[in-house]
Amino acid sequence: MEKGNFAAALAALNEGKKVARAGWNGWKTGKKFQVVKQKAYPDGIGINANTAEALGLPEGTVVKFAPYLMLCVSQQPENGNVEEMICQPWTPSQVDQLAEDWMTVE
Repeated sequence: MEKGNFAAALAALNEGKKVARAGWNGWKTGKKFQVVKQKAYPDGIGINANTAEALGLPEGTVVKFAPYLMLCVSQQPENGNVEEMICQPWTPSQVDQLAEDWMTVE
């Protein structure tokens, strides 16, 4: 995808691609920002210990999940080891939704 709007980014996400905004300046500092679409679990999946604790349910309880967008930030640590990545659920701001600099990333 050449640089495009958020509709084009959503279409790319629905095709399983990763997207980011060219205007996110982390690319220049060694940080990589990317948005991915987390798939749904319409039939449910057994929850891990963290989710079980948060929900007050036993670990392994089957819970259904809806799809959501996830922002992942990765950075090569100073020691040169494997790239570190932090991911979190993400909701685009109005600025992101109206931006015209969305692109697919590797």
